[in-house]
Amino acid sequence: MRALALVLAGLFVAIQYPLWLGKGGWARVWDHDRQLAAQKARNEALHARNAALDAEVRDLKQGLEAVEERARLELGMVRQDEVFFQLVDPVRGVPPPR
Repeated sequence: MRALALVLAGLFVAIQYPLWLGKGGWARVWDHDRQLAAQKARNEALHARNAALDAEVRDLKQGLEAVEERARLELGMVRQDEVFFQLVDPVRGVPPPR
């Protein structure tokens, strides 16, 4: 009777091994779930970035305000009738950051 119990326990362990540690076992499923969650988070961040870029492109195509704002901030351009003042930091002798 004791031998039968040991054989059944051994068979039970043999059946359970692939479930927990095998190729399609729970450890692999948990790892895939973790990878899936990380990829979903990356996809959401990229989706938000793409939406912002899409809005910026639409704004640049439709209106001149966005083009003018970029020219002023990135290129330092001014209109013909405007006066440009540049403030210099007296300690360092360099202009403050914009």
